[in-house]
Amino acid sequence: MPLWPVYTGTEEPHDGITRLPPPPPWRAFDGRPALDPPDEDADAAAVSPDRSHRAATYRATPRTVQLVNAALYLRRPLLVTGPPGTGKSSLVYAVARELRLGPVLRWNITSRSTLHDGLYQYDPLSRLYAARRTAQLPAEGPEGARGDSSGEGAGDESGVENHLRLGPLGTALLPYARPRALLIDEIDKSDLDLPNDLLNVLEEGQYEIPELVRTARHRRHGRAEVMVDGTGERVPVEHGRVRCRSFPFVVLTSNGEREFPPAFLRRCVTLRLRQPDDRQLADIVRAHLGEPDAYAQGLIERFLARAGTGDLATDQLLNAIYLAGASGLGAESLDDLAEQLMPYLGQTPSADAF
Repeated sequence: MPLWPVYTGTEEPHDGITRLPPPPPWRAFDGRPALDPPDEDADAAAVSPDRSHRAATYRATPRTVQLVNAALYLRRPLLVTGPPGTGKSSLVYAVARELRLGPVLRWNITSRSTLHDGLYQYDPLSRLYAARRTAQLPAEGPEGARGDSSGEGAGDESGVENHLRLGPLGTALLPYARPRALLIDEIDKSDLDLPNDLLNVLEEGQYEIPELVRTARHRRHGRAEVMVDGTGERVPVEHGRVRCRSFPFVVLTSNGEREFPPAFLRRCVTLRLRQPDDRQLADIVRAHLGEPDAYAQGLIERFLARAGTGDLATDQLLNAIYLAGASGLGAESLDDLAEQLMPYLGQTPSADAF
């Protein structure tokens, strides 16, 4: 029987991803050559202590577990919306940790981000300098010929692949044997065109690198070895075309600052996160800082009371509780400090007293 749920929201890593049922026929991919997933510690930034902590302490609600599994089964991106501080970006790290998907690829979106940025970066200027250096070398050095007449020999420093690196989206769509995890953070900060530009790539699970397509005929089997995002590893790309084998687990986060086109929304599974209730807040505090004491419990209650009249983020509460235990201040000073650490994130209501 198929395993449901694959992602359980527990703290124990497992290989349940290997028992996913086949995808829907319209979401089947056959990219090649098949690549082994990277080691957990291949990307030092992705396994930094802060991200590892967020992955281990994330507390998923039953609704979150259900919709994560829907995205995994359907091979669809997961669009996660909600107020700041509700754990939108932490979710992908928790899923990657439990399902052993390897280092999380991360694409931080700004108003200037383009689809090209996410797929790959190519530096023609550095290639030009390399070509000039190569032209100044003797035709044959101590190691033999420096390359073929096309300038695309495997040992040629001016080869296109030596000046091209895949981006986080481009790396996620490589033909890995198991899905990679990709975070596209704050998609609502993007230019208006980016969600539409993503449609075809996420729907087809593939893209082309024109610079490699043009030079493929000069290569044996049309293959180039290109660097991937996050590490110095090189992977083969044939004829300049990349097609996934296991569709990546893609999480797009949004603070709800804009609406997305219907064509984009229908290609995503949408999860709307809400502010946690008192029980969930206590679980979150317990996971991060241990069992809450009487003062911490009082801060939780006051946080919930204030959250009903304005925007607050969970990490503001965690900051206040941490300082309450670490600062050694008296109760009156702690109350004043907590008020300053937990201001409303939106327009401040008139009654802002603790």
